Amino acid sequence: MSEGLPLIELSALAPGAPGRERALETLRDAARRLGFFRIGGHGVPALLDAALLAQARELFALPQADKRAIAMIGSPHFRGYTGPGAELTRGRVDWREQIDLGREELAQPPRAGRPVAARLHGPNQWPHALPQFRPVVLEWQRAIEGVLLQVLQACAEALGQPRDVFRPLYRDAPWLTMKLIRYPGRAEGEGDQGVGAHKDGELLSLILQDGIGGLQVARDDGSWIEAIPTAGSYVVNIGEQLELASDGYLKAAVHRVSSPPAGRERLSAAFFLGARLDATIPALQLPPALAREASGYTRDPDNPLLHDVGANTLKGRLRSHPDVAARHHADLLSPAP
Repeated sequence: MSEGLPLIELSALAPGAPGRERALETLRDAARRLGFFRIGGHGVPALLDAALLAQARELFALPQADKRAIAMIGSPHFRGYTGPGAELTRGRVDWREQIDLGREELAQPPRAGRPVAARLHGPNQWPHALPQFRPVVLEWQRAIEGVLLQVLQACAEALGQPRDVFRPLYRDAPWLTMKLIRYPGRAEGEGDQGVGAHKDGELLSLILQDGIGGLQVARDDGSWIEAIPTAGSYVVNIGEQLELASDGYLKAAVHRVSSPPAGRERLSAAFFLGARLDATIPALQLPPALAREASGYTRDPDNPLLHDVGANTLKGRLRSHPDVAARHHADLLSPAP
């Protein structure tokens, strides 16, 4: 686990920046070989990151009644609070509590001709006891969306494509979600799955960590790299939508989080930038030199990747939160054998 994640300065990826070609090469190598890297020089104020984690800490310290009042089970849009043990990864229980949030938007009631994935659009659930929670979350969302759109444009150029090749996927309003997460400490022998090994389904993900480690990235040889928290930088990783678009040239890497030891807790914020739900992931025509190195995207018969963004996104939510799926979307579930 001695290898660290490469650090890329966002300012070095900007058009016309000194050393830009080297920065793009570093990005291309990290995104292909590891699927993970760190982004520094992003311009997001450290005070905003600190304010977000402070609001997360206050949220998770609320009485259980306040957290149950905004439980995800009450949201057909998969927004809200989830307690420890209520989310699954590959059928196994994750030991963390979290709140899922997205772009603040209106629900889209079902109607003829409207894609079923439109059910995911809707309002967030906000904790009434924390008046600063909503404005801090929405300010951080706007800042991180801007950061990841710049990274996405740089990924396009690293693939030999026009800078705006992915614009049809994010024009007007890309699909975005985020989680604020608390990993409670676990005593030895209790198991340490904070969140199990998985890939992210979107275009790009970004993780803000506190000072407690636990995020681990899988190497091809089966070993793991520790994504050690580093002040002033975010961890960014490739999602399955970019792996799909690049025929596997870019790597959506498996990663996991181990629970901290007893008596400690870990706080993090995870932000997911995805394509619009009404979009279709394109198959890019890579330059010949890159196309020869594209290994093809991962094909998992238990969880197939779909070019239809809405169908693929909805599939993931139904699998991860079976209680919400059963209450609000029973018509989409296969009958039990």
